[in-house]
Amino acid sequence: MVSKRIVLFASGSGSNVENIAHYFKNKPNITIAMVLTNKKEAHVLDRCNRLNISAMYFNKAAFLKTDGVLRVLQGLEPDLIVLAGFLLKIPQNLLDHFPNKIINIHPALLPKYGGKGMYGHHVHEAVKAQGEKETGITIHYVNENYDEGAIIHQAKTEILESDGVATIAQKVHELEHIHFPKVIEEVLTNS
Repeated sequence: MVSKRIVLFASGSGSNVENIAHYFKNKPNITIAMVLTNKKEAHVLDRCNRLNISAMYFNKAAFLKTDGVLRVLQGLEPDLIVLAGFLLKIPQNLLDHFPNKIINIHPALLPKYGGKGMYGHHVHEAVKAQGEKETGITIHYVNENYDEGAIIHQAKTEILESDGVATIAQKVHELEHIHFPKVIEEVLTNS
């Protein structure tokens, strides 16, 4: 089987990155080529160091106003770019160069609770405030608009009346860890 390469983008602690790395550890046909982050202090860099995964920091200007990150990606030749807790909007130059090769995970059942500013606890607070009976995750292709790309996979979890925002977040995080690596593998296998 032909080896596939993924590049991960992350902005935070990197728990999804670590989960994905563990999932693919014994699958030699899929390699994490690099992790890229827009936050110098992001804990994902510590995780990458511990996991012996190449990682690189870039600043927002380099990402949005130059082709610097695009050139790095071209050199890595990824089969798939995975946004694993990455908060910046993907610029047009990357979308043009990697059509249908960038996927994202969102902590809600899109199209509800998506768009600019809807990430992390903001999503869970909104879900709780609206009295939703269920929430979940959406894995989708990335396009020029936040959280509007074609949906690849959704998974749901029940919300109990007694569930607080932290409990909702924990339930969603569990879904991310169960489904995200498997869906990445399916997308790579079918591409």
